[in-house]
Amino acid sequence: MTFFTKSLFYAIPSFLILIIIESILAKRKKQIINQPPDLISSLSSGITNITKDGLKYSVVIVSYPWLLDKLMLYKLEPIWAAIFIAFIVQDFTGYWIHRLNHRVNIFWNRHVIHHSSEEFNLSSGLRQSISETFQFSAILMIPAAILGISHKIFIIIGPIHLFMQFWYHTRLINKMGWLEKIIVTPSHHRVHHAINPEYIDKNYGQIFIFWDKIFGSFQEEKLDIPPVYGILRPAETWNPILINYKHLWQLLKDAYHTSKIWDKIRIWFMPTGWRPKDVIKKFPIHTTNNPYKRSKYKTSNSLLIILWSGIQLAISGSLVLIIFSNVENIGKNLTTLGCIFIMINIFSYTSLLDGNHIIALFSDGFKLLIMGSMLLLLKGQIIPPSIIIVFLYGILSTLGTIYFYKNPKLLFNIKLVN
Repeated sequence: MTFFTKSLFYAIPSFLILIIIESILAKRKKQIINQPPDLISSLSSGITNITKDGLKYSVVIVSYPWLLDKLMLYKLEPIWAAIFIAFIVQDFTGYWIHRLNHRVNIFWNRHVIHHSSEEFNLSSGLRQSISETFQFSAILMIPAAILGISHKIFIIIGPIHLFMQFWYHTRLINKMGWLEKIIVTPSHHRVHHAINPEYIDKNYGQIFIFWDKIFGSFQEEKLDIPPVYGILRPAETWNPILINYKHLWQLLKDAYHTSKIWDKIRIWFMPTGWRPKDVIKKFPIHTTNNPYKRSKYKTSNSLLIILWSGIQLAISGSLVLIIFSNVENIGKNLTTLGCIFIMINIFSYTSLLDGNHIIALFSDGFKLLIMGSMLLLLKGQIIPPSIIIVFLYGILSTLGTIYFYKNPKLLFNIKLVN
């Protein structure tokens, strides 16, 4: 297993414990910071992000080991100095990739999932992308390559740097005194997740806030302007996989419908949210113009579907760890099919949360096809215990989906409420 995979066995339980603690503290303070379907959607998004690593469908345009081999002029020592510089470079790179993801239409699709929750809490911090298909951040790590900092250091620092961004996704911690001048705090990040005109597209820093102050993107949280969270074009679904590609789908439709060739080309590289004029008139889309009058997406889910989805979430997360723990035993092909199985399963039960029981049923049909493909790969072989667990769960979860398909009244009626 990679260092990242191994670290998940410690990170995931830690995150869940902190989410529970946050919920208890919020309840004591009589603050509503979450709703069940949003929590399930956020945690499911985190699972899809982990599962994506098992599918390995990213395309690396520029790799750091290649830059290191071509550009190294000096070997920085001692090791503590290399680690320190590597962390600074990692954070500098994170700032600019983060800023790019916010400001360019096509790159927003890589990041929209993280901002899609209309709540702000620790679970929303786990909304991570599965649509970062092309990797090119290494181009910003040239200083580290010139100094000869080993790629193995970044293999360790990368996950640690990512996990360090979890804690500040909360409304329960106020401003933190002198730390506000150095690191990214919950106050800074509340601003970043807000869609208020005063706050939007600010505070891109990941660990250190001074990048924002240096490059002019800093905004302090103001007591008289409470943050309103979410995205300007609301996701209006609990399905994290749909959210990941919703913006891309809109860009594809706009590029197709616009009459001008130039608009078909430039739409991808224009500022986030830009649309051709002829498309705006013909195909208007729901956009939040006044954040203070925004209605949150809420669904009147039954307790039964919440419990069912929660159980599915827990089992899906467990399956990821089981599959990743047995990669050497089951092989790459079964690992890939297992990851696809989990993705489809998440698509299915979050579709039920949205009330789309027909789509959920079709999804489970594909899930059964994946199970059939696993059997073909295992023809004449002993079925590994981990795959037996996948089969048993696949059958039970599909029966559950069929039950809700036949009894849609047990789901809910979708409605928007304040």
